[in-house]
Amino acid sequence: MLTTVYSASLSGLEGFTVTVECFSDRGLPSIEIIGLPDAAIKEAIERIHAVTSNNSLPFIKGRTTVNLAPADRKKSGSGFDLAIIVAIVAQSVMPSAELSDACFIGELSLTGDVRPCKGVLPMCLAAKADGKRRVFIPAENAAEGAVVDGIDVYGVKNIIQLIAHLNGAEQIEKAVFEKESAFGFVAPAIDFADIKGQETAKRAIEIAAAGAHNVLLIGPPGSGKSMISKAIPGILPQMSFSEMIETTKIHSVSGILPPNESLVRVRPFRAPHHTMSFAGLAGGGAVPMPGEISLCHNGVLFLDELPEFDKRALEVLRQPLEDRVITITRAAGKITFPASFMVVCAMNPCPCGYYGSEKRKCTCTKAAVEKYLSKISGPLLDRIDIQIEVPAVSFDEITAPVSSESSFEIRKRVEKAREIAAERYKEIGVFANGLLGPSHAKKYCNYSEAAKNVLETAFERLNLSARGYDRILRVSRTIADLEGEDMIGSDHVLEAVQLRSLDRKYF
Repeated sequence: MLTTVYSASLSGLEGFTVTVECFSDRGLPSIEIIGLPDAAIKEAIERIHAVTSNNSLPFIKGRTTVNLAPADRKKSGSGFDLAIIVAIVAQSVMPSAELSDACFIGELSLTGDVRPCKGVLPMCLAAKADGKRRVFIPAENAAEGAVVDGIDVYGVKNIIQLIAHLNGAEQIEKAVFEKESAFGFVAPAIDFADIKGQETAKRAIEIAAAGAHNVLLIGPPGSGKSMISKAIPGILPQMSFSEMIETTKIHSVSGILPPNESLVRVRPFRAPHHTMSFAGLAGGGAVPMPGEISLCHNGVLFLDELPEFDKRALEVLRQPLEDRVITITRAAGKITFPASFMVVCAMNPCPCGYYGSEKRKCTCTKAAVEKYLSKISGPLLDRIDIQIEVPAVSFDEITAPVSSESSFEIRKRVEKAREIAAERYKEIGVFANGLLGPSHAKKYCNYSEAAKNVLETAFERLNLSARGYDRILRVSRTIADLEGEDMIGSDHVLEAVQLRSLDRKYF
């Protein structure tokens, strides 16, 4: 006797449907799962045996084979439990149920409750692409699955409830997603109005947010580098729906999407500790999983105490900062994860933190300072568009009664600049100046003769590389967009050069 149902699995960030075939024949009672299952899938036999016993459901009576097709693709995870138990009990307890248009995803507890699993969103998208019209998933994942339009998504609490629904006895309510609820302003945890002083740094951060540029903040302890960095999500533009879907897929596959959440609505802000390993930052594992570089996709990667990170971990940033993707190759296969993000770095100028300070004497030796700064390689530094000094805040700035602009006000200017850039680059699919390639920068970054002279002088005096020149040009384009100018002027280039040349004091 053959029963066929459908489930889904993951390959990187993408889902694919799996046909679960259950064949029972005469012979001693036994069951085997084939089709390249991992250990978690093979253990499903014991879980399902306990579930059938605890819920008075029939188990196998003869030699039974469960095949997961396509048989040449590796399957992993515990999300096949629901499909396998449906295949085993279908002929006995729901012989008239229509299963050809349904997909079953979920892990079972020994009592029959359906537990949540990772990667529900990409698996639901795969089920829709394969023509399935109904998807049964854990109740805690129902909000996430309901995001997929064009299919009916049901949140299942336990196996008895599912059987009753398939038999038409007790219907499970369909999960509903209201797209409008995904949009709207979310108050930032730290508002720019709360940051005293540091007007130059805040101006630089506004430019960085408007153009999706990378930033390096150098200054003594307590100058506000971390606070300014953590305020950045509050001035970034609202994510588009497609960006929300893409970001949610990454968080879902990684298992960090909160229960009963449908989408990641706010741009990610990831701040890994400096002890994080190369694999934690880049991603990896026997089955490649996203690392911090991918988890901050469409958001911000904040690296505090930059020189304290392992040098190998920092060097892994070089390729994603250029290509906006990261490729991980393992024995199980090669997976490419998206990695389009702003990197914001903060560091002290020396081990004690006061090298170059006018208010406190540095206690480090010259050799110690050079060793500390040498941990940041030239190629990585060259990929950071804006490099600024954040000096200590004075008493007058801290006690000043006048508050700064709020994040909401700054965000409106950032969104306007992004809209200008998106309209300019609509033919090439780029939405920010910081994402332009070298060839596109030459085409779209038109500048005046006076601006050309400033660029030439800066190139020669600062000994810029071709990449450094390109970065200054793109920052200049962003400054012009913030001011609503079509042509890059000399004042735009001068500000861009100033925002990049301050690192010459240290490096």
